[in-house]
Amino acid sequence: MIPRILSIAGTDPTGGAGIQADLKSITAAGGYGMSAVTALVSQNTRGVRAVHTPPREFLAEQLAAVFEDVAVDAVKIGMLGDADTVAVVTDALAAYGGTIPVVLDPVMVASSGDRLLDENAEQAVRELVHRVDVVTPNLRELAVLTGQKTAQDFESAATQAVDLARHFDVTVIVKGGHLTGPVADNAVVHPDGQVHRVPSPRIDTTNTHGTGCSLSSALATRLALGEPVERALAWATRWLHEAITHADDLNVGDGNGPVDHGHRARRLERAASTRPWPHLRGDMPTTPAPVPRLTPAGPHTAALWERTGQVWAEIMALPFIRGLRDGSLRNADFAFYLDQDAQYPSRYSRALALLSAAAPDHEGQVAWTAGALECVVVEAELHRDWLNGQELAVSSPSPVTMAYTDFLIASVAVEDYVVGTAAVLPCYWLYAEIGLDLAADNHPGHPYHAWLSTYAGEDFLAGAQAAIQRVETALDQASPLQREAATRAYLTACVHEREFFDQADRAW
Repeated sequence: MIPRILSIAGTDPTGGAGIQADLKSITAAGGYGMSAVTALVSQNTRGVRAVHTPPREFLAEQLAAVFEDVAVDAVKIGMLGDADTVAVVTDALAAYGGTIPVVLDPVMVASSGDRLLDENAEQAVRELVHRVDVVTPNLRELAVLTGQKTAQDFESAATQAVDLARHFDVTVIVKGGHLTGPVADNAVVHPDGQVHRVPSPRIDTTNTHGTGCSLSSALATRLALGEPVERALAWATRWLHEAITHADDLNVGDGNGPVDHGHRARRLERAASTRPWPHLRGDMPTTPAPVPRLTPAGPHTAALWERTGQVWAEIMALPFIRGLRDGSLRNADFAFYLDQDAQYPSRYSRALALLSAAAPDHEGQVAWTAGALECVVVEAELHRDWLNGQELAVSSPSPVTMAYTDFLIASVAVEDYVVGTAAVLPCYWLYAEIGLDLAADNHPGHPYHAWLSTYAGEDFLAGAQAAIQRVETALDQASPLQREAATRAYLTACVHEREFFDQADRAW
């Protein structure tokens, strides 16, 4: 189902806030957006210039036009302006709203601290809070609604939200974006006092215009999709975090600019592209590779590593890798990665076993067999240790995991031996280099300290170095055509590695 979401709010001609931001957010969250305009606001990234409020009768006509024709699945309410406008919206919800989710973003106090409503309008908004399901105030609005001072830390804000939720019997969203510090967490606060915190790292940017509108609209859409409010807030928080992360790239306006509502959609569109990968089209960018920590075993493996530059840059820029580096990676993302990483070795070990059977010398047969055994035994032990002895609830291989392992098995089963060795090498070499690079930021207090330490461990690195040597030997004995095929296989496996790391971020 594509939920139909009605935004009741003011406008922003530069598109960063108000109904313009609402419609973008609704679309990004998977809904069909509709709008009823409460006020025509002449504003840009520098501020508000003028506000024109159309006759309230016209707002009532807009609401009737939507509700009498379209089955609305959720409502998001933003700027109302005055008590008369609140009354029109309240009457419309009573007449048409039924049991659909209603999310109120109480636009009462500007980011500057200026009060946007007179006393009568503030009281009308308080009465409206009684009639909605979720309210998403900023910290100053939370203080106004509870009659307290503006909270200076998350715990104080959560305490105020508990009071508000109990008094109005409404679910309250605490937004930590206006606090200081390295995190900008949000939280769901229920009338019974339960608090569910949603972590979110803070982004260093002033381009956050319209974040309140955007969060509440995305939240309303996910609620209309049937998600519980905790999951809906997690989705909206994560999506908005990405939109804020890339806000500076928009270059919209000279003031506090908007967020990039469409970044996630464009990122997923690129990931879903069926165009052949650049190295298979012959137009792979010649991005310089970093100096490897593991030494190439000769000119052939040195050439392979140098071709890795572009993929390396793409991998290190992935949200998953960045979060793993600084410890901000969400537990759910790591759990998904761990699930797939636990399934990968059983299929990778088959590829190594087939490679052992194809090896032309005894040394290669023994080494690849040892690698296959290590996948089955050591990797399984690693996952058990990470989970403190608990069994991992493995689901099933993702399309990305299946594509990677199917490629590996096919490469070693039907291609020349040298092609097979090149195909399995990135799982040794590229993986080790990534682990060593991340290890520079590892420390005992890092949330993924044990995991990062393992993949920069001596045993793993020694195995990777030995694999590099075996590939060098195979390439040295190969023909030019075989080396070309091996290079393609190596780069294809590198891209599969990139996709393997990126898939957790695309799973939500």
